[in-house]
Amino acid sequence: MQLVFATNNPNKIKEVQELIPQHIKLLSLEDIGCYEEIPETQNSIKGNAIQKAEFIKTHYGYDCFADDTGLEVDALNGEPGIYSARYAGEQRNAEDNMNALLNALKDCQNRSAHFKTVIALELNNQQHIFTGICEGEITNEKQGKNGFGYDPIFKPNGYQKTFAEMDLKLKNTIGHRGKAVSQLIAFLNS
Repeated sequence: MQLVFATNNPNKIKEVQELIPQHIKLLSLEDIGCYEEIPETQNSIKGNAIQKAEFIKTHYGYDCFADDTGLEVDALNGEPGIYSARYAGEQRNAEDNMNALLNALKDCQNRSAHFKTVIALELNNQQHIFTGICEGEITNEKQGKNGFGYDPIFKPNGYQKTFAEMDLKLKNTIGHRGKAVSQLIAFLNS
């Protein structure tokens, strides 16, 4: 079986490839000749995942899956949410995004947050949805060098380390994307 993972993010591809069984060949957008920006114009994480998967199926004809992930902070009414990648602007810079979030929370005691990943699978002309959530909190400062995005400032509940201080195997086991991908794999293997 082969599936397109509808993302241009090499970090996401690396994380998911660690989880996908070898009998499933994962194709990137580059592998199928898709170099255009896939629209993400929906008002929810689920809506954006669906939009991306449907775009690839409609325009390229491949069975595929797409994910959308957002960091939702309780004290900020769920922000940055669907704007997580461009919280500090269209340049989509992780350092700028983390700095903007830390600044927004500088006087805040409630630092509860969760990462949410929704995967939309387009397979055999049917759509399936898988959701992974990881509860945690935003730290006061960046910690760790691993991972990407907000990983240096997100500490999952029950752990003393941020995602950026964990190895990829542990992050994939407890993290939002790992949880959603595990559901995807269980479905594909059923």
